[in-house]
Amino acid sequence: MSSTVGEGRFTKIVKNMIVLPPYQKSVIVGILLSDGYLGSAKPHENPNLRFKQSLKNSKYVLFVFSILSHYCNKSPFIVKSNRNDKETFSLCLQTRGLPCFSELRSIFYINNVKTVPADIYNLLTTVALAHLIMGDGVAKSHGLIICTDSYNLVDIVRLMNVLLIKYNIESNLRFHTPTQPRIYIRQHSMPILRRLITPYMEKSMLYK
Repeated sequence: MSSTVGEGRFTKIVKNMIVLPPYQKSVIVGILLSDGYLGSAKPHENPNLRFKQSLKNSKYVLFVFSILSHYCNKSPFIVKSNRNDKETFSLCLQTRGLPCFSELRSIFYINNVKTVPADIYNLLTTVALAHLIMGDGVAKSHGLIICTDSYNLVDIVRLMNVLLIKYNIESNLRFHTPTQPRIYIRQHSMPILRRLITPYMEKSMLYK
């Protein structure tokens, strides 16, 4: 699918014709499970997808943009923020507001709070898993941590169960803080994980 960057506003008819093929949908699912979010300025408006990464991960943002540029009206842009009185810069990707994102918003958000969908077994493809790891994975000497800090315990256990049942990936809970549980993928499951997701990883993120 070709890029629509710079093509201006779409009519309602054109917006309703735009769909998410399985690969693009899986990429978005993985991004939503990690740092991405779907939102709109007003409740009645179509949601848009937005996610950002630090500039050191800008190649990953551009990789995602190459996949999702059909849904964007502008190229990724730099945003500035302050964290702990320190100025930081990130590269941000934002799509158009489109009806095709509404279904995902309805299953990922409950009362405007992002959750792990009940149908995560079917949604968590190997492509989605790769983007979850690229977004929230942290390599450890004896495994890998998935930083699921924003989810509650029920959501995280649901995700762990899918990793085990669908992909035979064993994991444990580790608490970053008393209120921030994370998923720790065990060392002996790492060969399985690598085999599944390496074909879909952006090269600069393989260190994860």
